[in-house]
Amino acid sequence: MAKDTEESAGIFGEINLTLGMLNKEDNISKEDIYGHLTSIIQNTDILDDAIVQRLIYYASKDMRDDNILREIRMLAGEVLVSLAAHDFNSVMYEVQNNFRILELPNEFVVLALAELATSYVSQSIPFMMMTLLTMQTMLRLAEEEGMKGAFCIALEKFSRAIYKYVNHWRDFPYPRLDANRLSDKIFMLFRYIMDKWASTTSPTQILAIIKAHGPTVSLLLHREDLCEYALGQVPWLLKQYKDKEIDFHVTQSLRQILTAAVLYDVSLPKALRKTIFINLLHQVCRVLDPPVKENEIEASDCFLILAHSSPADLIEFFDEQMRSNNEATRMGILTLLRSAISAEEPNLRDHITSIEKTVKVVMGDLSIKVRNSALLLIQTMCEKCYIEAQEGWPLIDYIFSQFAMSDKNLEKPIKPNSQETEKGEKCIQETSLEVLKTLDPLIIGMPQVLWPRILTFVVPAEYTGTLKYLFNIIRILFMAEERKKNNAKESTALVLSTGAVKLPSPQQLLARLLVISMLASLGKLRGVGAIGLLKILPEIIHPNLVELWKTRIPELLQPLEGKNTSIVLWETMLLQLLKESLWKINDVAWTIQLSRDFNQQMDSYGNTSVEKKFLWKALGTTLASCQDTDFVRSQIKESLVALSHLGDQRQGITSILGYCAENHFEIVLKVLKTFQDREKFFMNRCKGIFSGKKSLTKTDIMLIYGAVALHAPKRQLLTRLDQDIVSQVLFLYGQCSQVLGMAVMNKDMDLQMSFIRSITEIAIAVQDAEDEKFKFSYKEVLLGYMLDFIRDEPLDSLASPVRWKALIAIRYLSKLKPQLSLNDHLNILEENIRKLLPLPPLEKLKNEGETDKDKEHIHFLYERSMDALGKLLRAMMWDNAKAEDCQEMFNLLRMWLVSQKEWERERAFQITAKVLTNDIEAPENFKIGSLLGLLAPHSCDTLPSIRQAAASSAIGLFCIKGIRLEVERLQDLQEGLQCDDVQVQIKISSKIAKVVSRLIPSEEMLMFLGETLDGLESLNPTCTKACGVWMIAALKEQGAALEDQLLEILGIIYHHMPVLRQKEESFQFMLEAISQIASFHVDGVVANLLQKPLPFDRDTKTLWKALAENPASSGKLLRALIDKLENELEDDLAGTEAISVACAIYEVVSTGTPVAGLYPKLFALFLKLVSCTLGQKMPPSTLNRRRRVMQQGERQQIADPCRLSITTLKCVQAQAMKEGLAKESDEGDNMWTLLSSPSRHHIGVCALARSMAVWQHRVILDITEQLFPSLTSSSENYRITGAAFFSELMKEPLLWKHGNLWDVLILMGQSAWDSNAILRQMAIQGLGNTASGAPHKVKKHKQIMLESVVRGLYHLARTEVVCESLKALKKILELLTDRDVSFYFKEIVLQTRTFFEDEQDDVRLTAVLLFENLASLTGRRWKIFFAEEIKKSLISFLLHLWDPNPKIRTACRDVLIICIPFLGLQELCGVLDHLPDGQDLPRARDFYRQFCAKLAKKNQEILWILHTHSLTFFSSSWEMIRSAATKLTDAIVLNLTYQYMELIDREQLTTRLQALRQDPCISVQRVAEAALQTLLRRCKEMSIHL
Repeated sequence: MAKDTEESAGIFGEINLTLGMLNKEDNISKEDIYGHLTSIIQNTDILDDAIVQRLIYYASKDMRDDNILREIRMLAGEVLVSLAAHDFNSVMYEVQNNFRILELPNEFVVLALAELATSYVSQSIPFMMMTLLTMQTMLRLAEEEGMKGAFCIALEKFSRAIYKYVNHWRDFPYPRLDANRLSDKIFMLFRYIMDKWASTTSPTQILAIIKAHGPTVSLLLHREDLCEYALGQVPWLLKQYKDKEIDFHVTQSLRQILTAAVLYDVSLPKALRKTIFINLLHQVCRVLDPPVKENEIEASDCFLILAHSSPADLIEFFDEQMRSNNEATRMGILTLLRSAISAEEPNLRDHITSIEKTVKVVMGDLSIKVRNSALLLIQTMCEKCYIEAQEGWPLIDYIFSQFAMSDKNLEKPIKPNSQETEKGEKCIQETSLEVLKTLDPLIIGMPQVLWPRILTFVVPAEYTGTLKYLFNIIRILFMAEERKKNNAKESTALVLSTGAVKLPSPQQLLARLLVISMLASLGKLRGVGAIGLLKILPEIIHPNLVELWKTRIPELLQPLEGKNTSIVLWETMLLQLLKESLWKINDVAWTIQLSRDFNQQMDSYGNTSVEKKFLWKALGTTLASCQDTDFVRSQIKESLVALSHLGDQRQGITSILGYCAENHFEIVLKVLKTFQDREKFFMNRCKGIFSGKKSLTKTDIMLIYGAVALHAPKRQLLTRLDQDIVSQVLFLYGQCSQVLGMAVMNKDMDLQMSFIRSITEIAIAVQDAEDEKFKFSYKEVLLGYMLDFIRDEPLDSLASPVRWKALIAIRYLSKLKPQLSLNDHLNILEENIRKLLPLPPLEKLKNEGETDKDKEHIHFLYERSMDALGKLLRAMMWDNAKAEDCQEMFNLLRMWLVSQKEWERERAFQITAKVLTNDIEAPENFKIGSLLGLLAPHSCDTLPSIRQAAASSAIGLFCIKGIRLEVERLQDLQEGLQCDDVQVQIKISSKIAKVVSRLIPSEEMLMFLGETLDGLESLNPTCTKACGVWMIAALKEQGAALEDQLLEILGIIYHHMPVLRQKEESFQFMLEAISQIASFHVDGVVANLLQKPLPFDRDTKTLWKALAENPASSGKLLRALIDKLENELEDDLAGTEAISVACAIYEVVSTGTPVAGLYPKLFALFLKLVSCTLGQKMPPSTLNRRRRVMQQGERQQIADPCRLSITTLKCVQAQAMKEGLAKESDEGDNMWTLLSSPSRHHIGVCALARSMAVWQHRVILDITEQLFPSLTSSSENYRITGAAFFSELMKEPLLWKHGNLWDVLILMGQSAWDSNAILRQMAIQGLGNTASGAPHKVKKHKQIMLESVVRGLYHLARTEVVCESLKALKKILELLTDRDVSFYFKEIVLQTRTFFEDEQDDVRLTAVLLFENLASLTGRRWKIFFAEEIKKSLISFLLHLWDPNPKIRTACRDVLIICIPFLGLQELCGVLDHLPDGQDLPRARDFYRQFCAKLAKKNQEILWILHTHSLTFFSSSWEMIRSAATKLTDAIVLNLTYQYMELIDREQLTTRLQALRQDPCISVQRVAEAALQTLLRRCKEMSIHL
């Protein structure tokens, strides 16, 4: 509700805004404003009253403003009228206020009143009297044309409103008003306008009056007193038919008047009616000036009204006009009658006979348009039951006669037809057929009209085109009668009563229907209709046929259900029906008449038509069934002599005599022999020539002999074959091949074709005889003739059917006894193949044809020849019981199947597809593997025909072996190979391969794979791809069963590798094949590949990578290699086999093969392999000798087994990093260099251990488990590797938490005592790292850890061990208390002090740091001891404050700060605090003097101790230490008391300082000089003698 209120407020605001804009003078914007307002008002249900009043005011003002554009005034008027929907009274008041008596109103006020009357009839009627009275006073004031037009419009609209009220006053919501008063005012207005204004010449004024005329007169007709006047105005209206622009409005007004006349039952005067008829007909039948379509429709509506009111007069008028012989008039009337009948005007039904007579008037009209219109009218009359039994037949006859006439005019015109005439005649044909198509023979009266006369159209040839619908009509009549047989009252008694027409005889009907039935095999409906009629008309044909046809014809129809049947099969079935029917009739006279009727219908069909060919055979069959031998003999003789009526005399007489021989073999042979003997006489031949009659030739007689043999009874045939038939044919051919009595090779193609056909039919006849004992003595001779024919055919053209027919003859002859040998078969086949397959491409052959017909003929011969060759090969192959012989014959096609010429391949595959069909059963041992590999890849060949044939052949191979396939699915897939998209072809071929590959006999897989590998080498790219697809599919399906053939398969694949490497895609398929094999037999493939010599060549590497990249084999492959490597390293020794496995794993992992699940074992094994191969060299015998071109240095690099192992480990680590199982080493590539160095291998292992992803604790734990045996290995290298690896892992808390490293710790403690220094170093490092990884374990295992580590401090020969021990002690001691280390404290302190001056920075630094840690562990027991050791160490700490290593400087300062308090010298810490990091050496003098000054005050003893120890540092290798020692001595001398100065060995000191003055370093020289001067000065001051 709130939403509606909000929308209303928005609309009101929009209107208010618009109203404000109406005050402006901009007329252009007003046009848009009023258009917008109209839309708002019409789409708004409720408007505010104030807004409505304002809108009325503005709209009315602008509508009446003459200064505003007319378009705006019209829009304002529309707004005003629209406002009436919201407040009609206010709008009417506003308009009436400007519509005053005796004042000429504004034009738009009048128009607004008119529009209100139209749009609001109910509200306007109460105001109508006042309006009309006012308007009556205004008419005489109107002078302008626009004003007069407005009054006419108003009259029109007012008349319509009043007319509506008069006829529907009950629907109005107020009491009935006096309509007569209103019509009186309308009458007065109309009379004034007709009297004063109708005589005007203004077209606009006339049009306005015409528009008002119809509504006004229609209104006045309801008044009897005004009716006469109203009708008197109609002639004026009719006279206005002058201009097409206003004719429509005249007709529209006239229609309104006629409608009102019917409504008010006003009878039009006869003269007026006729005038109306004439004018309206003129509107419909204009020729020179065709009417506007709308006007024609209005006129037709007028005629419909007249047909209702005056049907008799209208029909009479039409009949009169039809006799005028005017084409346009006749067409118009026929069209009007059709419209009237279609409208089902009931009053017309009383005049059906008159309408029929009217139509008959034009039946002789030859005008195409009239004929067409008449046919359409007859169609409508039939549909609406306007046909009577007595007069209706001529109309039906007219339909057929018009079809026949058009057919004749089109086929045999008297004069050449124009394009328009031809089009018209075709239109009549189509219309005639459409009429028959829509004709309902069961409507009232139609059965009586049609039956039996409809049968007269069945037999005549000119009605052949109508048979489809004619048969349907007859069928419907009979079926209706069948339904009514049980009700005698309703029966239409459809019996043959000739009546006034001559009906066809039963024999004529049978002959016609049987011949037409032949078309059913072609899918033509008239053929189906004919056989359908035969089914229901047996009683009319012959009573004896009822029972026979009741069962036989339904059986006959079965092949037609769903699709067209074979023409030959259908023909055979019809002829069989004819035979059985004649036997059932068993009436010689009836049969003789039927044969005569067949003869009479010869001219009804074209010579090459299917019907004519069947007619000959039907006639022969009828003669064969005739028991009157004399009649048969006479008919045969007549046929041999009188040939013209047969059409094609050769084919006709051959068919007739051939089929006649089925029952009259002896008679036919005798008559033929007699005729042949008679024709030998020259005079008899001359008589025939001079009489103009065509006679049979020797060639024709040869054909007749063949046909007779084909149809003769088989038992009789074989006894007469050689002497009376074959010998005669050879004799006739020999005569035709003689020139001047000499035998030559006759090139007459007709003779050759006739001879071949005759021999073929004879061979078929012998074969059909199925007499196993009969041996055809002429077989070899006749085969020789056929082969000679084929040899003589050119290899560059295909113009004759000789090849085709000869191949057929050879096929049938080859099957006859005696049997041919294998060589004979091969020779015959090879001869024929070489004469067909090398022909030029089909398009080139077709280009030899001059016309399209020639090209079609060549194409036909091509197809038939290839088909014949395929059938010949098929017959010869499968008639042989030996599989080897079949293979031999098929091999003749091999070279053609892989020909580089695609047209030769196409032919070879078409033949192959015919050979390998699913209705064949191959010999038991027939091998299909090799053939499948040869054929299947061509399912992706370049031509669709090759692809289809290849797929069909591949499928056929399995069918001939009796292997069941999903035939329907495969056929659907095969259809898809028509697509030219290569990807689609490959996809479909792959699907077919998946279906059939699992059915390949496993023992034939090797042959199949060999063939496909050959294809990968030699075929085109798409076929190559298909080879690969089929090979892979077969291996997927059959791979599991190939274990016994594995070595042979791998061998044949390796054999093809060198060639296939040159073809990238083929090579990839070969690799995939090996991968597929490996997915089933990974161990076998791995073992086979590992036998390849090292280093692997390119092909071997490629194979490993291919196996890795294939998902089907990659998982199994890596596991198999790991197992192999594990077995090889079982004794901690690495042989050649282990290196081979490592190289293989490198190739596998380098492809990106995931190592996640196998990483721990892989890592452990390769670390072990690296350790075991450290420092080894590859035995020379294992090198791959094929790489002789490599440089010696390169060969040695390759032959380093450790390098190969490290390379693989590096690859594994890289993959692990990708998978988040490891991290990159801080050492980078240097780590791998360290790993391969025997002396630094342990450092590399440590770096490798640090690269482990510790957060992958499960992985690391698995690795530690794998490597744990390394700590106890018999191989020292492997123990070092394990110790180094574990030493790094010991510092990882996560591993201590999730794993048990206690055993490792024990073994580390044991290894710390090992004789191998590196092993001891790694063990001590591990013990030290334990403090970082498991600090809580240190105190528990302190004894074993401290003993092992302290022991390392004594290994002075290896600084690395010492340094590692110091580091370990530092880590361990940080976690222990003074009590924990009390036992080892003194030993540790003493040993630590020994390394303060070590040359290696790490040792010095670690020792200083450790000493600092020891300060916190002194406890009470060792405090004094430690203080003494500090005194001894103080000199080192002070001097190394200027150590070359900054870290040592810092450490020395820190240790001094920690240790000085032990000496009670805390004040000195202040001096140290002021010593910043990185103090410059020149400042050392000041530091030492300040330090010694304070120390001298506190403890001269310590200062003396420093002096005694400093002299040893004068010879230090570091110049900075020498300089510092000298400066320290200078400071000491400066601060010693007299007592201690006396004790100084001044001579020694002087000598040492003198030596330092000669130091290579200038700074040392200067410092020594200064110290010497200080000594001299102090001695002088104290009076001490030097």
